[in-house]
Amino acid sequence: MRHAPRFGVLLALVSVLFITQVAVAQSPRDDSQPPFGEEVEVTEVLLDVLVTDRGGRVILDLGVADFVVEENGETVDLTGVSFYSNRRLIDHDAETSQPADRYFILFFHDQARNGGTLGSALLRRQLEAGRGARDWVQSGMTGGDWVAVVSWDTSLQVHSDFTQNRAQLSMAIDHAIEGRTETNQWPSRREAPAADTPSLLAELPPGKALSDETETMYDALSQVAEATGKLSGRKSLMLFTAGFGEVTPIAVGTRGDPRFYPETKEALNDYNVAVYPLDLVPANLENLQSSFLTQLANDTGGRYWDNVVNYQSPLERIADENSGYYLLSYQSRHPSGESGFQEVDVDTVNPEFRVRARRGYSFGDETD
Repeated sequence: MRHAPRFGVLLALVSVLFITQVAVAQSPRDDSQPPFGEEVEVTEVLLDVLVTDRGGRVILDLGVADFVVEENGETVDLTGVSFYSNRRLIDHDAETSQPADRYFILFFHDQARNGGTLGSALLRRQLEAGRGARDWVQSGMTGGDWVAVVSWDTSLQVHSDFTQNRAQLSMAIDHAIEGRTETNQWPSRREAPAADTPSLLAELPPGKALSDETETMYDALSQVAEATGKLSGRKSLMLFTAGFGEVTPIAVGTRGDPRFYPETKEALNDYNVAVYPLDLVPANLENLQSSFLTQLANDTGGRYWDNVVNYQSPLERIADENSGYYLLSYQSRHPSGESGFQEVDVDTVNPEFRVRARRGYSFGDETD
């Protein structure tokens, strides 16, 4: 099922905003000829872009002339560039940047069902990942950070809604790595979020519907992405996993399951969720799922972390590089009445900079 995107109230921070106008493309004609032409929809596109140096430090003070954005191989003309940052991490001129809360989702792919020797090793790594996540929560969160904790085994579990309470998050991480089944998905057990507090649970299906609609990891990722739709700005999903891709029939490696992955990729892009897979396979072993995990990260503007020794370190790096991002705006035209997913390539003029950005956006009316 396709998910129709929803967008936050603060339009300046929305990843992809659709402002549709109808125009008629006409050729010169004399007045005796009947009108003809093609209707097109003009879409205002807003894309968030991370720009860092090779050490992961955010690059400041970029403008329209510093970016190259292409659709279908054709360069588009940017109409604006704005910079948003967490002022606690970046000392930047308030006149040229906007403050922004940050949203992080710790997503644990439970390895309890993996058997054999590797299964035991994955469970040990899961415990290590939990310890690293707890350490990051205690030392790496800032005052403007909201963190949620979820897991998936055979269905999605929400162990903690978005919160800034470190003790609550540490307990939720313990529940996630233990594979605990939570009862908060049932309407009678859900607490209404406080005013101005972000919430995943409030936007997820209630009761048994949540289990029914998250039978695969792809479904779970899509549901989490959709549940963040009312939150403005970029969301970072730290995915602790050994992989869940489909083995390719030709070469050794994996890819996203073609039955599910395209819609999951579009949902993550539409709702501005960047995935950062953190590999649970022991650092001394090769993970054949690395090709798919790399694809998942690249398609959503995240980064794949393999050969992890201490999980706190990549979490700190992810938080640092998300301390500031650029919002690019431009207009795109599509034939009226059509809908689909438009791929976008974003780069900077300076080849030394590293760029993380969405791979595209949905346009037109979304239908099942």
